Amino acid sequence: MHLFTYLATNAILERKEKRKGTNVKMKRIDFEKGTVTGNILGAALPMLVAQILNLLYNIVDRVYIARIPEVGTAALGAVGLCFPLIVIISAFANLFGSGGAPLFSICRGKKSGQEAESIMNTSFSMLCFSAVVLMILGLLFARPLLVLFGASRDTLVYAYPYMMIYLIGTLPSMIAVGMNPFINAQGYSTVGMLSVAIGAVANLLLDPLFIFVLGFGVRGAAIATVLSQCLSAVFVLFFLTRKAELKVRLLRKKEFSGCMGYAKNIVSLGTAGFIMQLTNSLVTICCNNVLSVTGGDIYLSVMTIVSSVRQLVETPIYAMNEGTSPILSYNYGAHRPARVRQAGIMMSLMILGYTAIIWSVIIFAPGALIRIFSSDAVLMQDAVPALKQYFAAFIFMDLQYIGQTVFKSLNKKKQAIFFSLLRKVFIVVPLTYIMPYALHMGTAGVFLAEPVSNVIGGSLCFITMLCMVLPELKRMEKCSR
Repeated sequence: MHLFTYLATNAILERKEKRKGTNVKMKRIDFEKGTVTGNILGAALPMLVAQILNLLYNIVDRVYIARIPEVGTAALGAVGLCFPLIVIISAFANLFGSGGAPLFSICRGKKSGQEAESIMNTSFSMLCFSAVVLMILGLLFARPLLVLFGASRDTLVYAYPYMMIYLIGTLPSMIAVGMNPFINAQGYSTVGMLSVAIGAVANLLLDPLFIFVLGFGVRGAAIATVLSQCLSAVFVLFFLTRKAELKVRLLRKKEFSGCMGYAKNIVSLGTAGFIMQLTNSLVTICCNNVLSVTGGDIYLSVMTIVSSVRQLVETPIYAMNEGTSPILSYNYGAHRPARVRQAGIMMSLMILGYTAIIWSVIIFAPGALIRIFSSDAVLMQDAVPALKQYFAAFIFMDLQYIGQTVFKSLNKKKQAIFFSLLRKVFIVVPLTYIMPYALHMGTAGVFLAEPVSNVIGGSLCFITMLCMVLPELKRMEKCSR
């Protein structure tokens, strides 16, 4: 009896010690130690795998949908019309995730753990509230919105049911996307990768089951995506509430007034990325409207393929940006200007090197990328020149990404917001109408609006970033001596 009591007590104590030591033993990246290059690669490589897997959510849908017998090409164009709404949902998730994570990292760099936790809880609470509101509004207004985006009577048959099912998963989708940055910001980049991998692999397996085996078609793709997002969200919440160093929870009522300042800072910093995504949605709507007039329904499918290729090639760039962002923020908060500068240079070299390679593939072998999504010969004929036009000056887009990432990571809200608006709202949208109609360039004008905006907007953003940030880092260096 005594032996049994001793063993039982010992087991309980061991479990308690394991719980206490979980956060210490779990593999993390220490942003204060090691080389900057090692930290960036340690954060960016798992992020890259995560983002590639994340592509499977929508890209696998498109690959399977395009191969539905008889209706594949029409259904692909119809699902492309849902992108703006999907992007809006993702934009709100990133408003709170990408807005809160840099502030969270800066506080961690200052060793203000309690303040960092309050920022994360505020972001989580706002994210959950907005998810419920977006879902209700989306379910009420999905049909008129799709018509506004350019849906015809034929394409609405596929777009509307897909969108209605997708909207049911708004909350898990936003939790999976919006709270993942807080996992990476604590140095758990491998865990962040796993949270995405779980949902992506599930989607890869469930898509053919629901689309072809059970015969649900386009509806099946949406069902598979929602179930996969639920799995990712459950994993993210489990880790952030049980395993992470700083744990998340919803704000209590008495905490609302005290967290209003955090909420304002989160929204103002996240607005830059939010606008960037929202304006991407706006540009897609404008492009679809102009293309449906100048090129017909076939060009809706062409635009879907161009957008899909863009997602595919931008994924590693996004991973490099997001992998570097917490390192920039943490060291900026810790007043280590040399490490901030090194991180910025390393990020720029990685992004520019990658883009030079992928740009060559797009220009010299566009068919290889297009065939990932469709083997339709008619579609291929129109998609090849469109892809080359759209990506003609893609390398200049790197300058926008680098500048925006640095502004966001160092809490430069006004600049981040301004350059998000400049390129998309003030350059791309007007050109999308001017070039096809006023300059009589037809569908080519729609696709060429993008490279023109990349050259102008990207260059201005990057030059401004250099002129602002480098002098500040020099001043910080002098003060720390």
